[in-house]
Amino acid sequence: MEGGGGAFSRDLNRIFSRYNKYLGRLQHNVRETRSFLRDVRLTYSQGAAGPEPPASPGRAGQQGCMSFPCHEEEYLRLTVNCCCPCIIILGQSCNARCHVLNMLLGSRLLPTNKHTSEENCSRRRIHFKHGKQTQVSLALPQQYELVHLMAASQGHWDTIPEEDLEIHENEDPAHRLAELEVTLPHLLLQELDIVVAPCQGFQKAEDILDNYFHHVQPVVMFAVSKDKLSELDENELRGIQEKFSSLPVFFLKVPSFGGSELITPREPESEHSLLHYQLQDLGYLDNSSGAPSLLVEQFEQLRRLCQFSRQVLQQRLVSESMALNRIHCRWLDVFINQAFDMQRDLQITPKRLEYTHSKENELFESLMGIADRKQEEMKEMIVETLNSMTEELLEDAANIQFKDIIIPENGEPISTRDIKCCIRQIQDLIISRLNQAVANKLISSMDYLRESFVGTLERCLESLEKSQLESSAHMTSNHLKQILNAAYHVEVTFHSGSTVSRMVWEQIKQIFQRITWVSPPAISREWKRRVAQDAIESLSASKLAKTICSQFCKRLNSSHEAFAASLRQLEVGHSWRLEKTEDLWLKVRKDHAPRLARLSLESRSLQDVLLHGKPKLGRELGRGQYGVVYLCDEWGGHYPCALKSVVPPDEKHWNDLALEFHYMRSLPKHERLVDLHGSVIDYSYGGGSSIAVLLIMERLHRDLYTGLKAELMLEVRLQIALDVVEGIRFLHSQGLVHRDIKLKNVLLDENSRAKITDLGFCKPEAMMSGSIVGTPIHMAPELFTGKYDNSVDVYAFGILFWYICSGSVKLPEAFERCSSKDHLWNNVKKGVRPEKLDAFDEECWELMKACWNGDPSQRPLLGIVQPMLQGIKERLCKANATHLNKGLDDST
Repeated sequence: MEGGGGAFSRDLNRIFSRYNKYLGRLQHNVRETRSFLRDVRLTYSQGAAGPEPPASPGRAGQQGCMSFPCHEEEYLRLTVNCCCPCIIILGQSCNARCHVLNMLLGSRLLPTNKHTSEENCSRRRIHFKHGKQTQVSLALPQQYELVHLMAASQGHWDTIPEEDLEIHENEDPAHRLAELEVTLPHLLLQELDIVVAPCQGFQKAEDILDNYFHHVQPVVMFAVSKDKLSELDENELRGIQEKFSSLPVFFLKVPSFGGSELITPREPESEHSLLHYQLQDLGYLDNSSGAPSLLVEQFEQLRRLCQFSRQVLQQRLVSESMALNRIHCRWLDVFINQAFDMQRDLQITPKRLEYTHSKENELFESLMGIADRKQEEMKEMIVETLNSMTEELLEDAANIQFKDIIIPENGEPISTRDIKCCIRQIQDLIISRLNQAVANKLISSMDYLRESFVGTLERCLESLEKSQLESSAHMTSNHLKQILNAAYHVEVTFHSGSTVSRMVWEQIKQIFQRITWVSPPAISREWKRRVAQDAIESLSASKLAKTICSQFCKRLNSSHEAFAASLRQLEVGHSWRLEKTEDLWLKVRKDHAPRLARLSLESRSLQDVLLHGKPKLGRELGRGQYGVVYLCDEWGGHYPCALKSVVPPDEKHWNDLALEFHYMRSLPKHERLVDLHGSVIDYSYGGGSSIAVLLIMERLHRDLYTGLKAELMLEVRLQIALDVVEGIRFLHSQGLVHRDIKLKNVLLDENSRAKITDLGFCKPEAMMSGSIVGTPIHMAPELFTGKYDNSVDVYAFGILFWYICSGSVKLPEAFERCSSKDHLWNNVKKGVRPEKLDAFDEECWELMKACWNGDPSQRPLLGIVQPMLQGIKERLCKANATHLNKGLDDST
């Protein structure tokens, strides 16, 4: 062991050095993530309007500051401030703990020749750190150094003096709580701290761990010097288990005597020891966990601490990087969804405003036309209503019981004042019954207008109001509702307080005022009927109809003008809001999402390299504009693999690559897409001169370019076309546009079934910035305008299908004649397309022509292309089979 002590120390140093290297990358990513959050929050706090930030995706259309879940921000803060490694040595006795420390540092720094019992031992906690000078001092944990005269400062020492380790009963309370800080220029201490626990009884083990748990990454050792655990030991371990249930512990059996001698190795026993069963009963030594506790009962196997530490540290790094990557992916998905919402808002809102304007105008013109035509109908309706109600009104008038008037039973006349009261009550009866009947019929005649116009218009206006800024939405909403009520709900306000009702009342009142009486009449049934009959016969239906239509048109015209003014105000508000939304959309597409995607790529790559290591590059398989593809025999349990090595030349390519990685990792597995297994960032690529991203992917047999050169059969080529359409359809179903469908990006397996690869230009429609990307001969003309959608993939498939049908990789003659890329693009924009070959089936030619139509709206949907292709394949294969059979028959 002594001869191998140096090797053990170096191995342990390498393990902690590796941990600190990856920890540094993790902490750098976390700092960049926090910086990103501050910048995003600043963007929103400066007043960018539009859909709500990612923390509240449901509150679209409001303005506010960025807000992320508190637990995620707290996680980011803690990850930066902690995770530095520290070995914490617990144990049954001071001798056992000191012996372990001495072996770790390769020197007898702590005295192990005490012969006093553990009960009388009173050593304080000791904290070893790295420093250029050897120094011993007392300090309060995580606070400050105490002024105290140390024995170690009085002269040279190899072992720390006993009096500096002891806690004295008459000491100051601060001194009793202090730990002994020892700084040493030791190689291992450059990578970690080491803490030796105080004697049992001075501080509980779980409290010691709690002091460090939130500031360091602990590697806990428990030194055992006896063949079994005491009750005090069990209670101590039980307390650790209760407070830190998932914390692994390295149990080490040490010699029971002082000194550095080691016991002679003994043959392993056939059965587990008592110590093993005790620890098992306490809940340790559970192999089901990722980094289980470990019991080493032979001190010469201390080197197993290297493997144990590696597991503990790696588990922590993997856990942290996974948690960080989950945050990145969740936020990135929300940003992408936001981009969709903002793009939809920018496209739909102007159409809604235009629709609202045209629909209201159509409604206004319809109502005005109806008002012009309705006057005669209303006259007939009023006459019909009066005729149908006359007898009922007369009978009701004859039976009316007057209120507050005493009618003599002997038929004697009553006063003129009482006569007027009787007439007024008959008036009230007639006007209320007539008003209700006419109003009901008028409302019924207008019902279809509500069904045809009002519902759709109201829903459209509601959506416009919801997307307005909160400061003006309430006012606009109320005003619009009042206008709508005036414009096309006027008929439902035909009640006793309306203008029409007042007009009818005035007309009837005038009729009764014209009635003169020679003498006060006797109030009888006949008198009541005669008064009512005279009133009804004197009503002018034409005048009443004309007045109703005039009132209707006047209110309608006024409402229409108010509506138009309000709509102009709404358009101005939306114009300002959409301008802010477009600015934010641009910020999300070009800044927020790409920057976050790169952070996500880094956190996921850290996770992958920790779990599976750095892949080994085999022979070169191919080379592209930005990367090289190598053979990779095995990685992460996948075999065989292809490794795409990309060295991004600038920030834009870094971000594009990061977004490609995110889209590929976010996609569900599909048999028509090449599977991405993982990624690793190589910070020493090319001998350390550059940084490369290694994308480890499924390896296939060859690409379509090579397949066509090998003269694939027609049936196989048509099946490849079907596979490509299926793959593109799946990408489109996930909201993605590939933008670079070509021969080299279609890979074939051993059965010549196709899979689409290289999503370097693949993006959601809402994330496309209008950049001109792709391979020239496959690029749709609208790509040059910067405004395009997923139909560009249909165009590219049309060109690809030309090659598939030709069975050759030779360029179309129309493209081969072009002297430059610009010449080719100009010809494409003018309508130049590949020529028809003699070998083409007519239906295939028509299909490819439809796919590369210059008008994107005229290109067929892939959901239509797929069954057409299937039909072509079945027809041609059947024809080939028939021709072959006929040839066989003729030869026979």
